[in-house]
Amino acid sequence: MTTSNSHPFRGVFPAITTPFNADGSVDHGFLREHARWMMAAGCDGMIPLGSLGETNTLEMDEKMAVLETLVDALDGKPVIPGIASLSTAGGVRLAQAARDVGCGGLMALPPYVYTSDWREMKAHMAALVAATELPVILYNNPGAYRTDFLAPQIAELAGEHANLRGVKESSGDVRRVTALRAVLPESVDILVGLDDAIVEGVAAGATGWIAGLINAYPAESVRLFELARDGKTQEAAELYRWFLPLLRLDVVNKFVQLIKFVQEETGHGSARVRAPRLELTDAEKAEARAVIEAASGRVPAGLGV
Repeated sequence: MTTSNSHPFRGVFPAITTPFNADGSVDHGFLREHARWMMAAGCDGMIPLGSLGETNTLEMDEKMAVLETLVDALDGKPVIPGIASLSTAGGVRLAQAARDVGCGGLMALPPYVYTSDWREMKAHMAALVAATELPVILYNNPGAYRTDFLAPQIAELAGEHANLRGVKESSGDVRRVTALRAVLPESVDILVGLDDAIVEGVAAGATGWIAGLINAYPAESVRLFELARDGKTQEAAELYRWFLPLLRLDVVNKFVQLIKFVQEETGHGSARVRAPRLELTDAEKAEARAVIEAASGRVPAGLGV
């Protein structure tokens, strides 16, 4: 474990998938088991209700039930839900409800549909950060949400809100990590948000990873992060070469379906998703299965997981 009160967002945090029963309801039994399995591999907390968690398909009562299950399952380790809403007021309500059920932090997203200039987007994010006293990660993913928070803007927000303590950087440009580190106070951690940029991101100054394929490969993910963090370049490169074909499943449009399919194929979950997502086609399954089988056939010697 690498988190602390002074740096609550250092380490490895799964963006946990939301498991569904055959009738479409949330499978809370598996959710609990899955979270504990990943934590036992060395993760530092859990991030539900993100894009990978299909949060936009969950009703408010379902979101709260997910948080209650995870807070209980993690037994004091931080649950850090995504706070995303069509409206600022809705995001504030979710943030405060998450605090009230015992979550240890929040990950604030820009609004789902509406995007505009910095004045409006700053007001939205500031409202989410100020809604509670909990430490907050700002999530920057311009490809998904069409709002691009630049380093000087994030620094401005951090200067006005002491509980902004992390940035999930998912632009795909590792130079953003360098730019953020140059302008943010040391109290604000930078977390890599794309699986296939983790080694580069850590080399540029990131101290955390919000990971996706970790839902099927937690021990391997934690090991990769630790090798990169500790400067063990050769060992990290070997593991990264093995892992990259799998990690790249995290950065395509159907990443939710693909990661859940990998979970099912490796015996760690179900591939069920909620509409508008649909099950992968047979051709897509075959392509993903080939990636999994190739990885299974060439596990690096001395991986130790």
